[in-house]
Amino acid sequence: MKVFISADMEGATGVTNMLDVVEGKPGYERFRKMMTGDVNAAVAGAFEGGAKEVLVNDSHYTMRNVLLEELDPRSSLFSGSNKPLCMMQGIDRTFDAVFFVGYHAMAGTREAVGNHTLLGREIINVRLNGQLVGETELNAAIAGYYDVPVVMVAGDDKVAREAGAVLGDVETAVVKEGIDRWTAKCYPPQETGRRIREAAENALKRLKDFKPFQIDRQIKLEIEFMSTSEASLPTLFPNVVREDSRTVSVTDTDYIRVFKAFLGCLLLGWTGSDEMYG
Repeated sequence: MKVFISADMEGATGVTNMLDVVEGKPGYERFRKMMTGDVNAAVAGAFEGGAKEVLVNDSHYTMRNVLLEELDPRSSLFSGSNKPLCMMQGIDRTFDAVFFVGYHAMAGTREAVGNHTLLGREIINVRLNGQLVGETELNAAIAGYYDVPVVMVAGDDKVAREAGAVLGDVETAVVKEGIDRWTAKCYPPQETGRRIREAAENALKRLKDFKPFQIDRQIKLEIEFMSTSEASLPTLFPNVVREDSRTVSVTDTDYIRVFKAFLGCLLLGWTGSDEMYG
């Protein structure tokens, strides 16, 4: 059995501040250890559940946060940015299951720790075929494109709720309970490690209960940016439609094609962000 782990950081054990998750800021070195500990708990649970191979994709910001020297040696790591599939780089049809570790709820989710969708202040909302979505649904659809189910999600209680709404009876590990965007009731790493490990093991033992999350119709992804400048730049791509002053969209019948175009819009729009006005 082969397991893919997409590891983010805002939903990691103990994280309650932007300074915890940005390289060079106070708290970052401490919390990248926490992130690595959460990943290791998921790896351990995967092997306890019958996995023979585990690949971890570092999925947060610069994508070089997980400490390789402290990573469970039974796993391997995709590290570094410029990944065409972003948080899902490395997924393919050879995998049997996907874990999301350190995940957070979508932008605008009340009381959710670190809530945002892919970028920070630049993105107000992302919609998939008219419905608000976050990273959980966007990335689950990539896994589903390759016929692989997402079977476990670890993060705060709000992303656990979001995962259940999107994926059904998925295994979840709640490492903290959100009170505000950067406030939470936190559990110590000994406890969160146990929860993640048990959820990972249980998920693989229930593998037959899960189905890939798939979209088998025309796909439209919309990005509502914070500013008009951010929305104007992606229209340099010929297949991007300007829906309104701050919203652009891409449409296709193939999810990977539409996701890559969507990612290009995000990255190009990001260059139009203004530090003072947004």
